[in-house]
Amino acid sequence: MKDLFNKKYVVLTGNYGSGKTELALNLALASSRIGSTTLVDLDIVNPYFRSGEKAEELREAGVRVLMPTFAMTTVDVPALPPEIQSVFETPCDRVVFDVGGDDTGAAALGRYAPSFQLLREQTTACLVVNCMRPLTQTADDIAEMGQRIVQRGRLSIDILINNTNLADLTEPDMLRAGHEQVVKAAEMLGVKRILTAGMASLLADCPELPEPLVIRRHMAPEWMEDA
Repeated sequence: MKDLFNKKYVVLTGNYGSGKTELALNLALASSRIGSTTLVDLDIVNPYFRSGEKAEELREAGVRVLMPTFAMTTVDVPALPPEIQSVFETPCDRVVFDVGGDDTGAAALGRYAPSFQLLREQTTACLVVNCMRPLTQTADDIAEMGQRIVQRGRLSIDILINNTNLADLTEPDMLRAGHEQVVKAAEMLGVKRILTAGMASLLADCPELPEPLVIRRHMAPEWMEDA
């Protein structure tokens, strides 16, 4: 996984249920095995701060975890602590940002736009897409979300990650169908690179899809926990 993201700063955005937090956890844990790693939970859209739930596991692996003030509490409106700005100023081999995918989440990302602009060559911005979830089922939907993120977050998208799945009910054809929509969306957004994320067994059944990104499940899918 680390070889697919060769920049110091990796920004993962995506709508609720896209699997971006699972990807953030996988990347942070993989990176921690080879160097200093920080995970920044910027997802102020989801009140449960998904990556923050795994903070203890991450810290045990040597990952520094930064999350909004009042995360994992009953306070409705979180604040972004000043420590987050420190990731642009202190030594670290890899910094992973887990960011909400709607306008509110992108606005949180936009707060750090000046720092990202200065370090743009060291940054990879990704949009994670699950075409089995509402709001990202078609290429038009995906492109619209991507455009909102760029406008509010002030950070262009470098990579689209096709993470189409239905948890344990996922079929290879679902991932293939998702790829078709992601390819069209990438053309609309001017994005040249597409990765394909999924469990190892699923990716083995879809060898034709580009740049496989094997993930290990650390948490139940968000939408399943709500069911």
